This record gives sequence, C-alpha cells and structure tokens, in this order.
Amino acid sequence: MSQQDDQSRAQRASQSLQSLTTSLSNLSSSSRTIPTERDFHFYYNFPEFNVPIRGIVTQSQSALESIGSSHIWNRPIEFPSQVDVVDSYDWLGNVNDEALERFDMSVDDFERSRGKERGVVGMNENGFQLVYGKKKKGEFLGGADSVSQRMNMKNASDSVSVKLKEKKGKVPFHIPTIKRPQEEYNILVNNSNHPFQHVWLQRNEDGQRLVHPLEKLSVLDFVDKDIGDVEPVKPPSIEETPFKMVEEVKDLKELAAKLQSVNEFAVDLEHNQYRSFQGLTCLMQISTRTEDFVVDTLKLRIHVGPYLREVFKDPTKKKVMHGADRDIVWLQRDFGIYLCNMFDTGQASRVLKLERNSLEYLLQHFCGIAANKEYQNADWRLRPLPDEMLRYAREDTHYLLYIYDMMKIKLFSMPKESENSDAPLTEVYKRSYDVCMQLYEKELLTENSYLHIYGLQGAGLNAHQLAIVAGLCGWRDVVARAEDESTGYILPNKTLLEIAKQMPLTPSKLRRVLKSKHPYIERNLGSVVSIIRDSMHNASAFEAAAQHLKEGRVEIVRPAYTV
Repeated sequence: MSQQDDQSRAQRASQSLQSLTTSLSNLSSSSRTIPTERDFHFYYNFPEFNVPIRGIVTQSQSALESIGSSHIWNRPIEFPSQVDVVDSYDWLGNVNDEALERFDMSVDDFERSRGKERGVVGMNENGFQLVYGKKKKGEFLGGADSVSQRMNMKNASDSVSVKLKEKKGKVPFHIPTIKRPQEEYNILVNNSNHPFQHVWLQRNEDGQRLVHPLEKLSVLDFVDKDIGDVEPVKPPSIEETPFKMVEEVKDLKELAAKLQSVNEFAVDLEHNQYRSFQGLTCLMQISTRTEDFVVDTLKLRIHVGPYLREVFKDPTKKKVMHGADRDIVWLQRDFGIYLCNMFDTGQASRVLKLERNSLEYLLQHFCGIAANKEYQNADWRLRPLPDEMLRYAREDTHYLLYIYDMMKIKLFSMPKESENSDAPLTEVYKRSYDVCMQLYEKELLTENSYLHIYGLQGAGLNAHQLAIVAGLCGWRDVVARAEDESTGYILPNKTLLEIAKQMPLTPSKLRRVLKSKHPYIERNLGSVVSIIRDSMHNASAFEAAAQHLKEGRVEIVRPAYTV
C-alpha cells in the first residue's frame, strides 16, 4: 500500500473519529435535563413533555446508529432494533471498548514502526520471570497472562520522553510510559504467599531464630571517642566534587574497593513501590569525604549484594544515614545487605530535640543549603536520569558526613537527661542499632487482610458487601503477585470499596462503577463479576465481622470465610 493510501485512510479514520465524538457529545447533552425515576413518569403524562422526549429518543437513536456505521470499523455495528435502556447501554459500552481496543492496537503498531525506523529489533520475549509455586501460565481466571503480555507490549517503547514537571509544577510520582524494570532488566522476584527467606543470615544453635550480625556486637563499640579533637570540614559544592554514575560491574567493583579504604561513608536509597508487588530499590547514593557515587541498582541489582555486602556489614566502618527505617529493610530484601555500625541523623535530631527532623531541615540548619525536595516522590525508575534528579539524589548524601560531625559534637556536649539514662550520643547509637535490627517481612495474604484496607472502617458495609471486599481483596492479591504489580495498581482501595457498595452483578453494571481506566479489571470483567457473586453466597460468614466493624471492634473480627 502506498504512503498516499495510508494518509488517505488515516484522514478518513480521523474524520470518522471526530464525527463519533460529536455524536457522543450530542447524545450526552440531550439527556442532561431529563427528569428521572417517578418524576419522569409523572411529566410523561403531559404532551408538552412527552412530545419533545420522543424527539430526543429519535435523535439519540440516530446518533447511536451513526456511531455503529462509522468508518473506523471494518463492518457496520447495528444498533439494537428493540430500544431498551440496559441493552442500549451494553451496546454502547461494547462499542466503546472496541474503539479503545483499536486505539491501543494503533498505538502498538506505531511504537513497533518507530522502533524499526530507529533500528530497534524488538523487546525481550522472555520478559519478567517469576518464582511462584507451581502456577501454570494462564491458570488464574484465564486472563492475567494475556493482560501481562499486552501491558508489556504497550510499554515496549525503546526510549522514554517525558516532562518531569507538570503544568502545576509538580513532579509526577508515576510515569506510565516507562518500561517496567522487571522486564527491562529481567529481575527475578519471589512473590509467593510465604514468609521472606533471609538466606544471608545464620540461625541460632537450635535453628529456631535468625541471628543478625549485630547481636554479636556491642553498641558501645560504635560510639565515637575523642570527639574533642574533631574539626568538622564542610564539603565542597556539588559542582566541585568528583562524581561517578555506577552502571557497570567494573565501576561497582571500583566503588567497593574505595569503600574498603575509608572508615566512614554516607548512604541513601531511592525506591519505587507503585508498579511492583514488593517494591524496587532504584538507586543507591554513597558519599565519602571526597567523592559522590550513584549506583543504578536496577541495572546492577544482582551484583550489588556480592560487591557491597561485606563492607556494609563491617563493624569498623561507620555508615551514616538519615531516617533509615525503610532503607534498612530494602537493603535486606533486594540485596541481602545487613548493616552494622550505623549513625542515623534522623534519630540524632530527635535526641537533640531539634525543631524538625527532616533532612531538608538539617541541610538548612547545619549547611545553609536550601534543598529542592520536589523530587522526593519522583518516579526513580526513569532512565536515563535527568541532571536535576541526579543532583537531588547526590544532595541526600553529599553533606551527610558533615552533618554527622556537627551532630556528634553537640551530642557529646549535652548532659544526660537523668542519672540513670544513657549519654545522648550513646542513646543515638542505641536507637540506630534498633533500626538496623529490623528484619524485612513480605506482605502476606491472610483471612483478615481485607480488614486493613484503608477506608473500610466507617464505610458502613453490610455482610454481603463485606464478603465482596474480602473476595476482591483475595483476587487482586493473587493477580498482583503473579504479575508483580502493586495491589493499588490492580485495584485501588477506593474502587474496591465502591464496587462492594454497588454490588454489580453484570459486566455492564461493573463497568459503570469504574470511574477511571483499570486495565486488569476491564480485561477480566466476567471473572470479577463471578467473584462478586460467589462472595455474596458466603455473606453469612461475615455477619459478625460487619457488626464488629460498625461497633469499631476490628481487632476481634475473625470471619469464618478465608480469602
């Protein structure tokens, strides 16, 4: 087919789509002022009302028929001969679905065509690999795998071009055009509904308990001494500091060697939670007294632990972090790294009773630096990282060793709160020790998981509705684990509760409940409706749970039904 024919076909499709949009707009506007329910039947007794209504019916039917005969279809799609409200709605919903499907296919064709023009052969057909029991492909609801394949195709763009700042000046926390790192870097995860295995920890003599390497060490071994001789030296500006973006194994090896040669270094992580079940560590920032490093922990995920595990565990090397509670468990989960000898500047700020405890405040208070925190919740999966995001990442560790110097001097000079309390500096190290002793726990689905859904309390749901909540909670958990997606992406809490309230028992009614696009729901409408129906049959098992929720006694609710 010639290029001229392609352009002509595209122009006709564009005109048809515009005509379709106009028809839909007319159809929508024609019904806005019509009374509903009993008022409609009352007014319909008067000719002044029912004559224009019949005219609107004729006009609406004509608009629907024009939609069905639009040139964007390969065949005419006839409007139902018998005009029924439900049938008409289902017909229009199916037409709408087909239009969106054709649009999606056109986008895919465009992306593949653009990839060929740029010399891109294609995406990795193996994609994301999952360690998940004995689940077979296509086993769950007959739709999850096909959905995954389609989502992968849609994300297969060879490059990402995005605006970091939206019109309101906010940095987006999620950029939908980014190809998921799970496929890009073939990341292996174990999302099975079993506890996380800390394979890098030893067990005690009877094998009943995991032993953190810190247990063999004393907090007092880490407390700074000879602080009177410390002279804090403010680091040079970021522009004057040598910087290395660590993206290759050889660079990671060089970084490990440099950390072996120093006594202290600062650490921070950037994380993404939205498009994976357990979350992904996207970056690791490390600063010594003379250099800054940013490690691409997505690209180097399987190498980070082998090269950095020992230096992080080394009790002779001090690791300075800020608000490390979550960073500690992310290091364990993704890299098998367990920390010894950590100074948490967030804990220190609390012992010092500073006005605020944020890193932003510490940078201003100790360094006179006005940090740009708008990238705090940015989508750190983005590659390549723009300069402004790299600068933000570096700022999180660049000044941290100097802040540590200033804090330990102040802590050392502070008096004890009481005769029986620890010295302030020792107290900070005890708190930091406790932070390091945390162990990562994978989220598990239990019979009571649905009770922790945000917004459930106060929703006033009856037993039938509560049964639906439990059923949908179980469904989205299984899909999220299998597809390595966050449960909030599969089915947001707000939408889940709204579906439970409405109790839709047909695909068309379920579609009406959805206020925005939810790919996994829309691809599995029939299966979700079946779950709603089956859940309602178990409503009697949720009578007590519903009553306890209304009385605010959530902690004692144990329904007989297991999701």
